[in-house]
Amino acid sequence: QVQLVESGGGLVQAGDSLRLSCAASGRSFFGYVMGWFRQAPGKEREFVLGVYWGGGVIDGTDSVKGRFTISRDNAKNMVYLQMNSLKPDDTAVYYCAATISLRKDPWDYWGQGTQVTVSS
Repeated sequence: QVQLVESGGGLVQAGDSLRLSCAASGRSFFGYVMGWFRQAPGKEREFVLGVYWGGGVIDGTDSVKGRFTISRDNAKNMVYLQMNSLKPDDTAVYYCAATISLRKDPWDYWGQGTQVTVSS
């Protein structure tokens, strides 16, 4: 059974940092793109960042450029989202996802999400 489990969300103040983690299990993720999406109340799901197996980064929404970074540890089947200089607009449920092909929509596997709330 494939599972993606996010952790690290919470309530923080504007300007703070958080690191989200995603633990992937249940199959080999060799060759899979891993990424983070987010969805704020009343808004559509938004692609934040993705990372190829080899570490190359796929940019998502412009609103996080220069503040968020993504990384993965293939040996541990982990993906991370480092979020710095958080803003209230970053408030959302953040989802970890995996896909074997970027042509797929939606991606193949999804986590349950972790809430990030940024207060002003």
